[in-house]
Amino acid sequence: MQLPSPASASAQALARALHITITAADLLERRGYGDVEAARRFLDPKLSQMTRPDAMADRVIAAERIAQAIRTREPTVIFGDYDCDGITAAVILTETIRLLGGKVTPMLASRFDGGYGLSDPALARILEHRPSLLITCDCGSADAPRVLRARQAGVDVIVIDHHLVPPEPLPALAFLNPHRPECGFPYKGMASCGLAMSMAAAVRSALRVELDVRRFLDLVAIGTIADVAPLDGDNRAMVRAGLEAIRKGGRPGLRALASSARLDLARPLTSQDISFVIAPRLNAPGRLGRPEAALDLLLACNDQEAQVAARTCEEANQLRQEIQKTIVAEAEEQLRALGPRNAYVLASPAWHQGVVGIVAGRIASTLQRPVIVAAVDHQGVATGSVRTAHGIDIHQALGACRELLLGFGGHAKAAGVTFRIERLADLQAAFALACASQDAVEAPPVACDVLLDPHDDPEKVVRDLARLEPCGEGNRVPRLGLPGVQLRNVREVRGGHLRADVDFGRYTLGVFGPNLGAQLQTLTSSKVHLVGELRFDTYRGGGAVEIKAEALVDG
Repeated sequence: MQLPSPASASAQALARALHITITAADLLERRGYGDVEAARRFLDPKLSQMTRPDAMADRVIAAERIAQAIRTREPTVIFGDYDCDGITAAVILTETIRLLGGKVTPMLASRFDGGYGLSDPALARILEHRPSLLITCDCGSADAPRVLRARQAGVDVIVIDHHLVPPEPLPALAFLNPHRPECGFPYKGMASCGLAMSMAAAVRSALRVELDVRRFLDLVAIGTIADVAPLDGDNRAMVRAGLEAIRKGGRPGLRALASSARLDLARPLTSQDISFVIAPRLNAPGRLGRPEAALDLLLACNDQEAQVAARTCEEANQLRQEIQKTIVAEAEEQLRALGPRNAYVLASPAWHQGVVGIVAGRIASTLQRPVIVAAVDHQGVATGSVRTAHGIDIHQALGACRELLLGFGGHAKAAGVTFRIERLADLQAAFALACASQDAVEAPPVACDVLLDPHDDPEKVVRDLARLEPCGEGNRVPRLGLPGVQLRNVREVRGGHLRADVDFGRYTLGVFGPNLGAQLQTLTSSKVHLVGELRFDTYRGGGAVEIKAEALVDG
């Protein structure tokens, strides 16, 4: 275990200037916020300091076209992807057009009828509504053939997306994507929901009417966090404000969803509340069937509508959990039968296509091996999700197996794949060989950001570190190190977890080590180096602090 050096003199000076603990100041300095003003701006992000959107390519064209559609009440379709980013972006633009007097129909992609993006079946559904304007949300960048067909059918198309831009030109009337080479908007990390809110502001300006787009910040927080967009810059300001908006409970759908999930809105919310409570429930209907329940929930105008939709989302999530548990158990049986390998391909006709991606991620993380988990339809076609480990480029590995596949797509870390089930054994061997031919990278040890400074009150440190929220991509939850501390009251508790106490200066901290109970047998000393997350001990209460240990070694 490699621990960082103690806080520098400049970090101590930063702590005095900001009136924060040395530990928090040390962390800020190491993350590039050593300047007092930069640190203040990071700790207290303001919407007024966000990047001006003027240089965003096609923003004015798109706003004027949407404004025209609102003025003349043209039939407009908003089409979003089936995940949280696509759903929230679609809701933002649907509400915007409705509030400003336009005529709009929201629609979502389906995993089971066309799949991701503006597919052929999706376009057919859209054209049934005979729109004159189509706005895609969180998809469309790679859908040039369908965009062209829509335009040939007399539909103007505006694409709002943040995915990578293919080299082929997109025949859309307007194409909002910060990753376009010609887009001068300097902040590239915005998800589609953030772009949708920016477009709402642009339409408001084009119509010269009043519309407070801050009403959409709750949706932007959900879509941004769920899509694992970087929580820095503009995203940090929007998500911080959006989490507070969710907590205030202004949107009936989110209020009902929080109630059904037993999420306490009386306390400050974190990105983990979105990732593990709200997002899975919004995604669940689309994983099992039709995603429109999530759309209905977020668009609900009153508590009665919201409670009905929230119940649907909650029931879908519970069913998803049950299905996932069954698939994991059956996948583990296949893993035992296959024995140790460099990579795995697992498939069954009993598995649900909408859940295999979650299972693949869990298995890859647990075994630290690349894995394909696939559901097989009645025609013998296996549709699977692929996840990686140890730096293996699974897109490259799938390319080496292309003769055994019906198709694949994705990137180095995650992909989708289809194949005939009768090729399973051949694919298992070929995929393992392709992954073994790459140089695997050893999983890095648990990274320690800073040492808990002995001069700090741990309770104040926890409160200071809470100001780093929202934590996530690009701003991970801080890991603190406690070097050479003496464990007391050490025991292994139910579930194989470790419990202990540790004295740190004049303070006593609790220690909770998930799945670290067995490691007690390997320690040769009661003094250890600890790395983990410092947090309040809700069991003890009264301001007690514990470290959720991720690693410990002899000190």
